[in-house]
Amino acid sequence: MATINPYLNFNGTTEEAFNFYRSVFGGEFAAVQRFKDVPETANVPPEDQDKIMHIALPIGRENRIMGTDALESAGHTLSPGNNFSIAIGADSEEEASRIFNGLSQGGQVTMPLEKTFWNAYFGMLTDKFGVQWMVNYDYAPHK
Repeated sequence: MATINPYLNFNGTTEEAFNFYRSVFGGEFAAVQRFKDVPETANVPPEDQDKIMHIALPIGRENRIMGTDALESAGHTLSPGNNFSIAIGADSEEEASRIFNGLSQGGQVTMPLEKTFWNAYFGMLTDKFGVQWMVNYDYAPHK
């Protein structure tokens, strides 16, 4: 069955926020990826290269908080309501497709469900109630 975790968006303060969360919850980051680490790095302005593309902090046995810097240079604007998503970790491509297709009915797909450079099947959408969702199936599970 799928896992559900909050995915937080910050305006350039993701690293600071997650260092704070780590000081509160303890543990080590399961993932830290900067924009300079992605294949499309040429499209990212120099001032955004060291910002966080993805970070994950395990909390407890099965939970994580995850986050990213929403880049203004990529046209992202944060406001109350779009500063977080609910991230679904599916157990298979089939489950990811079923969940994604179900949630997107009457909503808006912002990134189609597809294979990604980080070895996952991933898509994003806003459902008909305005809730943002990220659906992900990892081909190689995180340790």
